[in-house]
Amino acid sequence: MNYQTSLLEDWVYQLYKQIGISSPGQLDFRVIADRLGIQLEFWEVSSRLYNRKLIIDSRLTPEEQWQDFAHETCHKLRHAGNHMVMTDMFLELQEFQANHFVLHFCVPTFMLRKLNFRKSRKETIYLISNTFGVTFELANKRLELYENKVNYQKSLSNI
Repeated sequence: MNYQTSLLEDWVYQLYKQIGISSPGQLDFRVIADRLGIQLEFWEVSSRLYNRKLIIDSRLTPEEQWQDFAHETCHKLRHAGNHMVMTDMFLELQEFQANHFVLHFCVPTFMLRKLNFRKSRKETIYLISNTFGVTFELANKRLELYENKVNYQKSLSNI
């Protein structure tokens, strides 16, 4: 089957290609921040963008910090506006987009497709979690998203 990538999948691939990241072992948010010119600080507050700095909650696990970094990076690179003054609906849209972005940024499709999936779903989720340094919950959501897309594309080819 010929996998058809989305615009977001293509965007993430191009971004990683531009900063010289091609494998899961290179997905270190400190390195990514440096290569993107993003100033990182760690505080005991919820993760956020503040005065052009990306603040990461120092109380989180490394996996949660990576996921928060991805979420806030989406806002920095792909969104505009001040969350304090935007309408609720626009804020909800940006949060939805950032949450979806996390799945693709932390577990990029071009890397995910190279994994040797295990026989059991649970083992595959653990593989994704360990390979990409994400929580089990995020790995489960990412696998589900990928499987749904593959199954949908297969169903189209059978028409």
